[in-house]
Amino acid sequence: MNFSEDRTIYEQISEIIERDILRGDLKEDDQAPSTNQFAKVYQINPATARKGMNLLVEEGVLYKKRGMGMFVAKGAKQIIIKKRQKVFFDEMLPQLLREAKRLDITKEEVLEYLGKENL
Repeated sequence: MNFSEDRTIYEQISEIIERDILRGDLKEDDQAPSTNQFAKVYQINPATARKGMNLLVEEGVLYKKRGMGMFVAKGAKQIIIKKRQKVFFDEMLPQLLREAKRLDITKEEVLEYLGKENL
């Protein structure tokens, strides 16, 4: 995997785990990949992987079992969904609407288009 330069690697590591949880590849109480596994697969420093995983611990998405690793917390998927919905409404949607305004696309045209799409 090639990491994007617009965000830190550890943030992208946390997003990889989030994606796996959202897709159902990691379920509640499943063990998350270890920092050493991330380091080997993505050829990064284990401390970088640990920092990404610790972000998810702080958010309540992962929890630590001493001597065993990190595991997916109960309700993790909902925590991620809520967080991403906030980003969507606070950042992505306003950016999209500003671009629509620059292109002289009306709210009605946006709503009409959304009505045609199967979300």
